[in-house]
Amino acid sequence: MPSLDDPAHSHNAPSVADISPNEPDHLIAACAFSETERAAVYRAIETRRDVRDQFRSDPLPEDLVRRLLEAAHHAPSVGFMQPWNFILVRQAETRDRVWQAFNQANEEAALMFDGGRRAQYQRLKLEGIRKAPLSICITCDTQRGGPVVLGRTHNPATDVYSTVCAVQNLWLAARAEGVGVGWVSIFHEDAIKAILNIPEHVKIVAWLCVGYVDELYDMPELAVKGWRDRLPLDELIFQEGWQTDGKER
Repeated sequence: MPSLDDPAHSHNAPSVADISPNEPDHLIAACAFSETERAAVYRAIETRRDVRDQFRSDPLPEDLVRRLLEAAHHAPSVGFMQPWNFILVRQAETRDRVWQAFNQANEEAALMFDGGRRAQYQRLKLEGIRKAPLSICITCDTQRGGPVVLGRTHNPATDVYSTVCAVQNLWLAARAEGVGVGWVSIFHEDAIKAILNIPEHVKIVAWLCVGYVDELYDMPELAVKGWRDRLPLDELIFQEGWQTDGKER
């Protein structure tokens, strides 16, 4: 991972306008990772969990938080737009206000389910806002890069897709560091924007609860709690076009 002293981060680094097409390119060997390195990558992917209730209260070191944010900032983005911002929230008072916004929306969400499904929903713990020592609100600035962004000309939602890539990068890096992450999505966006003074043109993509964990479920928690199972991969792979088999997924 580049450090802040890396030449790539230097103020003397050439701007895009200064780079001539005739200058040597920056291609490097694309060799495969070692077997140990590959295993570590796949382990992070396969054991990543959405954490709700296993957070420890001790704060995360600043250098660790910085590594997670660096990982997020190295995500791909359409037109190299880099539309993300990371709002770090540690104050208990702020997190409690966000929890209140979640709780209101969560009560509304419960009413959208019927009968036994509603009761099952109400038994689920779906956030760790007050328990995790750090929350990160990851946003998408829809105006970054100007009115016309390479690659976004025909699909404006790609700025949000790019931001989601940053979320996933952070999540996988956190797993490698022994840090749990829980993504909270049940809230009215305007309520969180008001709490954090987020401009109108900026979208909230993720509220992440972040903290050390000693234990993780060995499978997704919603599967453990009987809400939904992982779909068989073979049912989701089509060849050369969409295939209809009449099955609801």
